[in-house]
Amino acid sequence: MQFFDTHAHIGLIYDDPIEQLRVIQEAKQASVTRIISICNSLHDFSQVYPTLKTASSVYHAVGVSPSEVTNPGKDWMHIIEDALKQPNVVALGEIGLDYFRKFGDKRSQIELFITQLEMANKADMPVIIHNRDAGKDVLDILAERLPAAGGVLHCYSEDAEYARIALDLNVYFSFAGNLTYRNARNLHETVLTLPLDRILVESESPFMVPAEFRGKRNMPSYTPSTVRFMAEMLEMDIEVLAEQLWKNSCTLFRLPE
Repeated sequence: MQFFDTHAHIGLIYDDPIEQLRVIQEAKQASVTRIISICNSLHDFSQVYPTLKTASSVYHAVGVSPSEVTNPGKDWMHIIEDALKQPNVVALGEIGLDYFRKFGDKRSQIELFITQLEMANKADMPVIIHNRDAGKDVLDILAERLPAAGGVLHCYSEDAEYARIALDLNVYFSFAGNLTYRNARNLHETVLTLPLDRILVESESPFMVPAEFRGKRNMPSYTPSTVRFMAEMLEMDIEVLAEQLWKNSCTLFRLPE
């Protein structure tokens, strides 16, 4: 049995390259044998990618998150275009909208989001989508501009009705450790609503630690805890569910199974 962590901020867990490699090794020991490394900024990508680009279990996404809307970096579009051509870079992200923390203004966030969606479409790459308190705008924009390669609504936080609408798009729904929280009824209902072939799992480490590990810094190695919880909810054998999640992840990111 193997697990695929589709969203881990390895550079935020540790900024030391040796510690980052240890995180990956610990994940392998927990049967988490593939990880998508996520960076919120191009500066972060420039620090993490050189360290991990030869790690056989790690793949990468590159993009400018809404938190960086006021300072995406000089020549940021060219940097992304070049990075998307590098080995083991499999997606553009995370990108999207975040109205909770009010980064910049809505118009600037939307422009940044749309620009990167267009870049992903041109590069034929899937996108990793951040949505916080911006559900309607995210869905409206994706309905018109989602790249042909599709994408994933990462750390899904909306309700089941939103998911039903989003199912009309070529998107997957990724669940993190907050799925295991007792009060996350909207997520529980959503998982029970979705077809299995549209679900992914992620650690979102170092955030969203599963309930089993509350009080600790989240790690990719904790991903199986979320899968176990999901399997119990769905009344499935964990090995069967893990295999399906693995297949879904490989399909989205165009990796061999």
